[in-house]
Amino acid sequence: MQDRSESLLAGLTVIDMSQFLSGPYCSLRLLDLGARVIKVERPDGGDLSRRLYLSDTDVGGDSTLFHAINRGKESLGIDLKNPEDLAFLRKLLAKADVMIQNFRPGVIERLGLDYEAVKAINPSIVYASISGYGEEGPWMMRPGQDLLAQARSGVMWLNGDDGQGPVPVGLSIADMLAGANTCEGILAALVRRGLSGKGAHVQTSLLESLIDLQFELLTTHLNDGRRMPKRAAFRNANAYLSAPYGVYPARDGYLAIAMTPIGRLQDLIGLDALSPFRDDPKSWFTHRDEIKSIIAGRIAEETVGHWLSILEPADIWCSKVLDWEELLSSEGFAVLDMLQTVTRKDDISIGTTRCPVRIDGVRPKGGRAAPLVGEHTAAIRAEFDR
Repeated sequence: MQDRSESLLAGLTVIDMSQFLSGPYCSLRLLDLGARVIKVERPDGGDLSRRLYLSDTDVGGDSTLFHAINRGKESLGIDLKNPEDLAFLRKLLAKADVMIQNFRPGVIERLGLDYEAVKAINPSIVYASISGYGEEGPWMMRPGQDLLAQARSGVMWLNGDDGQGPVPVGLSIADMLAGANTCEGILAALVRRGLSGKGAHVQTSLLESLIDLQFELLTTHLNDGRRMPKRAAFRNANAYLSAPYGVYPARDGYLAIAMTPIGRLQDLIGLDALSPFRDDPKSWFTHRDEIKSIIAGRIAEETVGHWLSILEPADIWCSKVLDWEELLSSEGFAVLDMLQTVTRKDDISIGTTRCPVRIDGVRPKGGRAAPLVGEHTAAIRAEFDR
């Protein structure tokens, strides 16, 4: 288990009042960098994501999702409707460095734990709020859920082939990005606090994070007469990029090919049918579907390995498309050392990933799994209830 005394955020205490994914992802990143994270949960069931199953597998009574995103944290069981529990929580917040919450707008105010209220008892606290769609406007009270945020963000119209209809990204990108953006804001606020002693209120939302994810393409749209991008009708991979950009089926798998001059690709894979397009870059977009269909027919004739043996030595940007089993068994993955096994006091253990960031060449890791509901309540009360 890592020595937190030598970590970048050693000595910082984070009170995480969030649940589900966005806030807990943020606090997980802070924990990996050395902060102490105290997760506030209802004593009678805890974070609702304990029961949010991605499959029919649970570990020790909790979902794998909960384990993945709450490893290493301490659990404090607090009844937010109990005045005595609220009084203790305020005492805890008075000594904390960071607080994170992702309640629906209005809830935290009713609890008397909004930024202004917490700032009054701890002026230097860095307080973070994550919402679905911002804290004002017509969408503010709509459910802040990942699929719904994707639906409102426009991002679904970048995926899939033209005519297919909107295609969601197959994981919780809004939650993960909002958590990462919040972490970025918290770290910046902590730097300022270190210089001036002044706290801050960091705010973002699922929607804002998805808008930012699309900044490159939205900038093109805003400065291109607001023309809508047109997805390729055949093996679309980016609405704005020309052929050959895409994924092609080979005899034994799939080959991804990124930005490559058509003439160069024609010479390497031996495809005379590309001759009308080889020296006309404009046609690589205007005839994108036709060109990709021609390429697909040729790629399908041989194995992925065959094409890699030709394209990679020629410095063509390409890759085999790996499934998880191929990824996990690859040398490229193994050298990153991204997996770990964490354990809990009831002898529950779970395999999961590690922090994606290395500090001075070392990737943070710890041996503690996600906590039981209220597992650390007594110890935390003994420490702070003075």
